[in-house]
Amino acid sequence: MIEAKAVVVRVESGRAWVRVSDRHDGCGRCDEPGGCRSVKIAYALKAPKEVFSVPDTLGVAVGDRVRVCMQDGAPLRGALASYGLGACLLLIGAAAGHGLAATGNEDLMALIGAIVGLGFAFGLNRVLYRSRRWRGALKVQLVRDEGPCSLGSGTYS
Repeated sequence: MIEAKAVVVRVESGRAWVRVSDRHDGCGRCDEPGGCRSVKIAYALKAPKEVFSVPDTLGVAVGDRVRVCMQDGAPLRGALASYGLGACLLLIGAAAGHGLAATGNEDLMALIGAIVGLGFAFGLNRVLYRSRRWRGALKVQLVRDEGPCSLGSGTYS
């Protein structure tokens, strides 16, 4: 479970905007040689020192200290679906276009295949985004600072 302490900076329409204030957890090897340089939940959702919104299931108020929780591996799954799928399908489309091209048209057909591959990746990502099950696997939970994170593998929003 990835957890980060945060402060509520705005509440509106069932959403809470939080600023992550805790950036010390993890293995502590972020900047060491061999460290993964990953930077917790705030970097998975937005750039550091940015405010992001989460569903307000607690009825929080501005200034409340909370924790934001996310399943381990969720940021990686999201990044792989967003970027990895596009990169793979771009290369597959370019290779297929090049392989099916007549002599002399390889570059043009590779370009067309790459565009088709990216279009297909875009469509698949749209389908994933609309999938309640997929979004549930990437769920971010807001809990009181002293409360436990209770995300389970079957929790969907």
